[in-house]
Amino acid sequence: MPVDAPWTRWIEQNEQALIDRLREAVEIPSVSGEASYRPHVHRMGQWLHDQLVKLGAEIRAVNVGQQELEGQTLDLPPVLVGSLGSDPKKETILLYGHYDVQPALMSDGWKHEPFTLTHDKETDRLYGRGSSDDKGPILGWLNVIQAHKETDTEMPVNLKFCFEGMEESGSEGLEELVVKETKGEFKDVSATCISDSYWLGTTKPCLTNGLRGLSYFSVSISGPGADLHSGVHGGVVHEPMTDLFALFSKLVTPQGKILIPGINDKVAPLTPEERKLYEALDMTVADLEGAVGGKVVISDDKVDALMARMRYPSLSIHGVEGAFSTPGAKTVIPASVKGKFSIRLVPDLEPEEVGKLVEKYLEDEFAKLGSKNSFRVEMLHGGKPWVSSVDHWNFRAATKATELVYGQTPNFMREGGSIPITLTFAEALGKNVMLFPSTSAVSRARSRTTKADLLTHSSRLVSVAVGRGDDGAHSTNEKLDKSNFITGSIALGQYLHEVPAAAAAAAAGEGQQQ
Repeated sequence: MPVDAPWTRWIEQNEQALIDRLREAVEIPSVSGEASYRPHVHRMGQWLHDQLVKLGAEIRAVNVGQQELEGQTLDLPPVLVGSLGSDPKKETILLYGHYDVQPALMSDGWKHEPFTLTHDKETDRLYGRGSSDDKGPILGWLNVIQAHKETDTEMPVNLKFCFEGMEESGSEGLEELVVKETKGEFKDVSATCISDSYWLGTTKPCLTNGLRGLSYFSVSISGPGADLHSGVHGGVVHEPMTDLFALFSKLVTPQGKILIPGINDKVAPLTPEERKLYEALDMTVADLEGAVGGKVVISDDKVDALMARMRYPSLSIHGVEGAFSTPGAKTVIPASVKGKFSIRLVPDLEPEEVGKLVEKYLEDEFAKLGSKNSFRVEMLHGGKPWVSSVDHWNFRAATKATELVYGQTPNFMREGGSIPITLTFAEALGKNVMLFPSTSAVSRARSRTTKADLLTHSSRLVSVAVGRGDDGAHSTNEKLDKSNFITGSIALGQYLHEVPAAAAAAAAGEGQQQ
């Protein structure tokens, strides 16, 4: 089916109505990681449920249990599971996305109210928390479905849905549901498409066949019974903050080298063929610098920088709880502090194995300090890395869609981000996995930037993005270019239209994996 079709024209002609729907979604502050926002996450789930039902989908809001958060027992947000179409002659595509978001406050440095969609007419950018991660991509699918419905265009595939409200907080309760539904709602799935990703560079489309995993750690140190005055007790007691900083200084060098023994030794070796993939990527160090807003990229070599981002592990320190952080001066010695850091994993690193290496190393290093404070380290959550073969009909379908929408053949790449639940899809469904980022050529021309966090994995699984690398998905002033939202929606739909031919060619044995 050509890109110029009734359903594509409908999307282009109704962009304001589609933006208004995105505005409704952004205005619901569905922050999953804070107890006070939990009612809003449930409200967002209900809103999305109603939108899907209105478009003809059969949707169940599945209760996945409770969790303890900030001293409260809270109901987990429902997972929306359902379908649109059941033609046995068609392929069935499972769509995954998340309707929860990261926290956002004006005091963090936002230029606009984070939970109000602000359309900057000069740049045609849509600012608001969740606009890019992940409400915009989910609504891209709604745009596709509505466009087909309004133009009486037959959907080329059956659709299955799995939309959760806890992705930003570890996808609690989802893994068990996915495994269960492999014998229920998801039993006939042909491929899975995760909508939560971006292009790498600014001039060349990409298809992603690998992602790093994640191990996230918390280090707690406590001693005094209460916070102390540094003028009275400074130099008298072992200070928890001093111990924490001493430990964290032994995790990673300023050049990014992980100092924990055993981790670097377990990384799968680089082959000459794999290195060529990084050499071919249309990306520069300047692109990376543009994305981070400064000339702070560790390596001046493009290939080294890309491999540091995609195929080697990294360790990042994220924050400290219990420390004085407000403006002004406060001469307090914290009674207890908790530091947090994570390690991005690559083949052949497993979260459990990395957890043991980290725990032993930090326990040994803390013992060397000679401190009388108490110490505890724990891995809060983890996800395995993923790499897939590109010789599959899913890649062929996405490649064709990319060529039609953007006029370019994509590069193949791995990425640095993580969505642990995608590996559950891969193992439970037993399919091939691919990420399919799609961005707008119009928006790419405005600035040379890269993509930030591509997240995903699963078996016959594709991830399609409608965002850009400079969208600030987990940062202040998150945005989605209007052209990305509209053209990206068309790319999502075009992928669906390419699936039948690609799958049929594979079944006929035309050199493609099934």
